[in-house]
Amino acid sequence: MYYFLPPVLGFCIAFLAVILPGLINMTAAKISLQEGRNEAVNFACGASLIVFFQTFIAVLFARFISEHEEIVATLQEIGIFIFAGLSVYFFWIAKKPKKLNREAKIKAKSNRFFLGMLLSTLNLLPIPFYVFASMSLSAAGYFSFDKVPVSEFVLGVVLGSFTVFYIYIVAFKKIEKKTEFLMQNINIVIGSVTTFMAIITLLKLLYR
Repeated sequence: MYYFLPPVLGFCIAFLAVILPGLINMTAAKISLQEGRNEAVNFACGASLIVFFQTFIAVLFARFISEHEEIVATLQEIGIFIFAGLSVYFFWIAKKPKKLNREAKIKAKSNRFFLGMLLSTLNLLPIPFYVFASMSLSAAGYFSFDKVPVSEFVLGVVLGSFTVFYIYIVAFKKIEKKTEFLMQNINIVIGSVTTFMAIITLLKLLYR
């Protein structure tokens, strides 16, 4: 279990985190439709490479935080305001995302591997996400910050992310209607999640 859980947990968490329509997986789908599967796979490989470094940095940062309990408490207090602010934004401020424009062209047909790296680098959300994910798993006793579990967890995250990208590449036409529905309601989904997280974090602070 010591060696089996980290890659499985990393894969599952990454899969669930990336499965909703986002910049990278939707771009992979568009490249596949317009330029072919090989170009889209190159794009996904570039994006996955950056995911590897982002996750590794996040886990190292989580290990440092876990060794300093005063930082954990401060982050929890800050997290309440962040989650509450995100809830307000997604419920009342953010407009519904537009439908995917099938006619849109991805210009400047350069190396798609480096385009994937660029877009993934611009997406900084995975770092704080995997910081809290790895800390939560560690607190629950399902993960440790030793070298082997960390390496396996990072590998699992990369494989989970790439799997979702590949699903969008090969099956986008079949799931297009469902992704359009998700995109039209994504703000409600995210707002509900951030509200839930704000409440849970507040309860932890009140009853710790």
